[in-house]
Amino acid sequence: MSRVSHLTKTVHIGKLFALVITLGCLMLTACEKKHEPYVSPNTTIRDNTPNCLVPEASGTVTYGNELVSIDASNSSEGYFIFQYLGESTEVKLQLTGPDYMTYTYDIHDNEPETFPISAGNGEYTMGVFENVDGNQYATIFSETFNFEITNDFGAFLYPNQYCKFNKDSNVVAKAQELVAPAHDDLEAINYIYNYLISNITYDQHKAETVESGYIPDVDHILDIKTGICLDYAAVMTSMLRSQQIPARMEIGYAGSAYHAWISAYVTNIGWINGIVEFDGVNWSLMDPTVAANQGEEKLKSFIGDGKTYMTKFIY
Repeated sequence: MSRVSHLTKTVHIGKLFALVITLGCLMLTACEKKHEPYVSPNTTIRDNTPNCLVPEASGTVTYGNELVSIDASNSSEGYFIFQYLGESTEVKLQLTGPDYMTYTYDIHDNEPETFPISAGNGEYTMGVFENVDGNQYATIFSETFNFEITNDFGAFLYPNQYCKFNKDSNVVAKAQELVAPAHDDLEAINYIYNYLISNITYDQHKAETVESGYIPDVDHILDIKTGICLDYAAVMTSMLRSQQIPARMEIGYAGSAYHAWISAYVTNIGWINGIVEFDGVNWSLMDPTVAANQGEEKLKSFIGDGKTYMTKFIY
């Protein structure tokens, strides 16, 4: 092992969501505003057939050593597949892209995991670390990659560690059911949002006890109908992606307040930045009628004018 490294300066996503949790939001159903069904100008029902993309480890472009395996064969689609081959129970993967943001992921076992290349084209640095004592980690792998992405939506359509689903997932079947009456993607988003805020309650005990590195099980959350804010976001993002609506879970700051939102891409409109927003107390949905009648640039005003909002992480 080449060196011992402290990872305490990197804010982990699990801790970030724990911060969101402590800010408020006692019950999802008690603090969200339900929207009346959006009336689409279209007269044709949209195709609600699920289309769940499947990450592949093709084996044509690989990196690693005796402890780490990385398959970047399909990096042009916006993802890579990572597998830890060692015996440590505490392993972290760090990825820094051209936006200079460092993502820290906990590796929980020896199963292959899919991770998004969410900062777009450019140079990425990856480090993998094993715990050796307390908060000390030893570097077991380090490499720099140059990723060229041809599918701009891939990172936001494929499942990944935080939004894990497949064609047999219950969230996929439920999304197909919910959006059956929808005439367009905005109606589909509206139906999914209204269902979730009406059926998933906030788990205060879980919020107070959740540990860093927590990963949602979206089917389990759909079944028990309670969870924390990360659960809510993961379920909705998975549902949208299964309906071929590109969706981003975005984490950042509004001024000094920690903030989360979901952005979605809608054909003929573009990216609707922050169509679903969480301010530490409430979830809210942009009025789909407003979204349908404004261009992509104007829609950015839903999450501010850009002067006080800063996106840190995109999943």
